[in-house]
Amino acid sequence: MTDLERFFRRLVDNLIAIDPARLHRPVELAEIAQTIVPYRTNRRALELESNEDYDMVLLRLCAGEGGFVRTDPPDVQGAFATQAASPNPDLSVLRDFSATGLILATEQLAYALGPEPGMAYAPPEEDDLSPPAASDRSIIALDSVRWTRSTIEPVAPFELPEEEATGIGTPVERSGRCGYCGGSLPTNRTVNFCPHCGESQSLTRCPTCQGEVELGWKHCVTCGAPMVEP
Repeated sequence: MTDLERFFRRLVDNLIAIDPARLHRPVELAEIAQTIVPYRTNRRALELESNEDYDMVLLRLCAGEGGFVRTDPPDVQGAFATQAASPNPDLSVLRDFSATGLILATEQLAYALGPEPGMAYAPPEEDDLSPPAASDRSIIALDSVRWTRSTIEPVAPFELPEEEATGIGTPVERSGRCGYCGGSLPTNRTVNFCPHCGESQSLTRCPTCQGEVELGWKHCVTCGAPMVEP
C-alpha cells in the first residue's frame, strides 16, 4: 500500500467515526489537517516520519494524484498539481488554499471501504482468528456507493466479561482491530493498549470536538455532545 493510499484510507476511517454522511460532502482541507487526520495523532498509522512528509502526501492528494479526490472549486486543483510536480514544492499552498473543499471519488471510496489489499488471502495472525474489522466500517456506508450488505459479512462485536465491563455496566465492544493504526488485537486477553502502535484502547474520540472519551460514556466531558452509538 502506498503512503497516499494509506492516507486516504485513514481519512475515510476517521470520517466514518465522526459522521459517515460526510463521506459524500466536500471536506475542507484545513479541517482534514487540523482535526480529522492531524499529523500528531495519526503519524504512526500513516507511517510518516515528519510534518513535511505529511504535508507532501496531503499536497499530492489535493493535486488529484491517484484520482482519490477532486477539489471544490475545480480550478484550484491545478495549483496543487503544479507544486506537487515541482522539484522544490512550496507547501505553503496548503495554507493559501486551506478553505478548499475535497470531494472523495466514488470509485476510490468504494475500494477504501473494503478490506485492505491481501487481507482476504492472508493467513490468520497468531492469537487472532476474528474476521478483519474492515467489514464493520464497510457496512456503514456501502449503500451510498451502490454496494449491498451481502458484499461483506458483518462482524459480531466482541464483549468483555462482566468484570471487565465499563463503569456504567455496559460491556466494551471491540472489533478486533486498533482504532488508531488498524493492527490486529489479541482476543484471548484484556487489551488496554495496542501492541503495534501503543495507543490506549479504552478511549475513543468525540465526533464534535475530537476530545478523548472513554468507551461507554454517553456524553463528551469536554463539550457535552452526545456520543453516537457505532
